[in-house]
Amino acid sequence: MQAKTETQPALHPAICDTHLTRSRKSARLELAGLKRLVLTGFMGAGKSTVGRLLAERLGWEFLDLDVLVESRSGLTVPEIFSTHGEAHFRRLESQELAAALGRGNIVLALGGGAPESLTNRLLLEQTPATETVFLDASFATLFDRCMLQALNAPPVTPAIAAQPIQLRPLLADPANAEARFVARRPIYRRLARLAVDTSALSTEETVDAILSAFSRGSASDT
Repeated sequence: MQAKTETQPALHPAICDTHLTRSRKSARLELAGLKRLVLTGFMGAGKSTVGRLLAERLGWEFLDLDVLVESRSGLTVPEIFSTHGEAHFRRLESQELAAALGRGNIVLALGGGAPESLTNRLLLEQTPATETVFLDASFATLFDRCMLQALNAPPVTPAIAAQPIQLRPLLADPANAEARFVARRPIYRRLARLAVDTSALSTEETVDAILSAFSRGSASDT
């Protein structure tokens, strides 16, 4: 189902000019003929929340790569890491990415570490009708979002409610998390043809910014 870009709301010029950065790799960004939009970025970037709303606006299916891996393995991502190690997880991740890219009319949210793999980058770059969008923000902003998510997440059961707050493993060591962020950010930028600074944007505004950038069909350097 093709997006009806003509009905998308106009954005305030500040959102269009200040929050979007387009890659020099291409002169145009178009939805016409596009079958896949892939969202990349560090933890806390909002890939899942933005992805769900973006898919809804496009009339497409939303997929989360980590969820696909968990469904395939029957384990959560932390359980895969602790039981089988990161190398095993990355193999499953690449397999699920290849399978997801074989589908059409999808918005796909990547895990934060997925673009570090050359195999994954080649899959994304060489799959036709596929564009990658980088959801960017400062590390401080992303870290604060993750902490708020952990604090506000509703417990699944009373027993879990009585336990200490469980943070993402990487958040337990903020210095290591920031080092990972610094190392990954240039990879996100190189992989994506569009970067959106989400620091001051709501989920709805971020989706508007993405759709506006593609519907305008231009990619002037910034």
